[in-house]
Amino acid sequence: MGTTATPEEWPPDGQFPFDLFVSKKYKSFWDAGNIQFTDSVGNLFFSVDRRRQPQNSAAQTHPQKLILDASDNTLIRLVRLIKGSWQGLMVSDNEEKELMFSVNKTLNTFTKLEFDIFLGDGHVEGAEADLKMKGSAFKRSCTIYKGNSIVAETSLMYTLGFRKHFIPRNRFRVTIFPGFAELSLVVALVVVFFDKRKFWL
Repeated sequence: MGTTATPEEWPPDGQFPFDLFVSKKYKSFWDAGNIQFTDSVGNLFFSVDRRRQPQNSAAQTHPQKLILDASDNTLIRLVRLIKGSWQGLMVSDNEEKELMFSVNKTLNTFTKLEFDIFLGDGHVEGAEADLKMKGSAFKRSCTIYKGNSIVAETSLMYTLGFRKHFIPRNRFRVTIFPGFAELSLVVALVVVFFDKRKFWL
């Protein structure tokens, strides 16, 4: 189990894994739902906006998602260029500042997904990926690697004991391990991994 911190206190102390909990909040029965990332006591860290459109941006021609902080400020604009290919644009003061990362899907089967992630503008032909992401969307299993080290991973939540509580499969945990403080990047990559999975995103 990870530690608890407020968004202003991240990272806590860098020595222990840190957990975020993913769920959907619905305003009405017909609402598509708002995806949220909270800590163990319900403090909001990030949310995902699928409706807002950029102003005067080339991204208008591509599907997109926005990663928002707890104060509803846009941090990252995710742009899906083609199927399995994404760019993450860093946003500050509602203006796109720079390319934060790019993602390419390298494997897509019914049971397994794999992606290469290139940080900054380092995506050139033949370049080695900075991060890799692998897992099974159906099992809510996504692991992000840097070399041989695990940066973050998702997992379903289970309860033990005689009286088990029902936990919907669209609620699960994201654990970020020590040594990697780019929390918003992890959140953005998790959103990319589960894109078009109707049971969640």
